[in-house]
Amino acid sequence: MIPADLAAAIATPGLIWIAAGALVAGCVRGFSGFGAALVFLPVAGGFLSPLWALIVLTVMDVFGPLPTLRRTVPQARLTDVALLWAGMAVALPIGLWLLLQLDPAVFRYLVSFAGIAVVAILIAGFRYHGPMTPPVMLGTGAMSGFLGGVAGVPGPPVILLFMASPSPPSLVRANTMLFLFLFDITLLALIAWQGELSAVPMWIGALVAVPTMIGTWIGSAIFDPNRAGLYRAAGYGIVLASALRGLPIWG
Repeated sequence: MIPADLAAAIATPGLIWIAAGALVAGCVRGFSGFGAALVFLPVAGGFLSPLWALIVLTVMDVFGPLPTLRRTVPQARLTDVALLWAGMAVALPIGLWLLLQLDPAVFRYLVSFAGIAVVAILIAGFRYHGPMTPPVMLGTGAMSGFLGGVAGVPGPPVILLFMASPSPPSLVRANTMLFLFLFDITLLALIAWQGELSAVPMWIGALVAVPTMIGTWIGSAIFDPNRAGLYRAAGYGIVLASALRGLPIWG
């Protein structure tokens, strides 16, 4: 007999679209190292409450990078990731508290506008060109934690920071993927600690983790450091299309 919570998850309106969004989000994460939340949340936000959408994203993201995590960790600069995580852990509870006060329509606007803004900033060429000092890393992590808590998109500050660095695409991708994985673990633990963790969105996250893992594997398989510009452009286009589609004006 299927557990009641799993049955409710399977019966979720729009589950097929949520799964499709997870597949595309996994592909984007696999070949660019970022963008999964910016792709997924505008889709999920059309069917789920802000907190449920965030729980689903977090659960699926814990499983999604697993096929490539063993290769990702050795390529990352762990001191950078540790500093980012420390800053994130301080600001995340503030953003999460604010999320719980938001109307679902406001949440969808925030997520969509964040996606549009990130793509616009990256295409325009705005970057941070200062030194990568520990205070800068901590501050970037704090901004990521706040944005991750309030809108489910911790990636933009880290993306803007690392894309300004002279580091090779493989290092940028590894640092970003590992940081986002740690963010997901931290966020899930915080939601559980606050008593806001529900079984149904966790089941939905587990169900769509499969297409997420498939998408991540596909994206990682086609990633070629020598063609990073092409994949980055494709990622921008997918994030922008998803952000526009996620606006509440479409109903």
